[in-house]
Amino acid sequence: MKYWLLKSEPNVWSIADQKKVGPKGATWDGVRNYQAANNLKKMLRGDLCFFYHSNIGKEIVGIVEVIKPAFLDPTDKEKKFVAVQVRFKKPLIKPVSLKNIKKNHNLSGLPLIRQSRLSVMPIDTKSWKIILKMSNINKK
Repeated sequence: MKYWLLKSEPNVWSIADQKKVGPKGATWDGVRNYQAANNLKKMLRGDLCFFYHSNIGKEIVGIVEVIKPAFLDPTDKEKKFVAVQVRFKKPLIKPVSLKNIKKNHNLSGLPLIRQSRLSVMPIDTKSWKIILKMSNINKK
């Protein structure tokens, strides 16, 4: 299993919207950056993704699961880009802000900090666990 981070503007598609669609999940489409698209192509069924609210909030708010790996993005008329299908898994008990991520020196290598405009990025296992701990996810 691999870990990822997906960014979405909450006024366009929020974690609440993702939860509302239920177990069938939603297509994560519209990605037009080649590096982000290459990351989508690497996703496998069962991979977990942090759901990050960008622009408004700037925080990781939940976890989604990849339920269908890369397929042609139905919103791409030129058939160059891919999408994946993801479903809501769980909210974070305490959202983890970009500000707090930047304060943690163990997370300084994250693409979220180094490549702030990238919308789909890998998260290494160590960083995944640190962020989960920061969110108090294990204190349920």
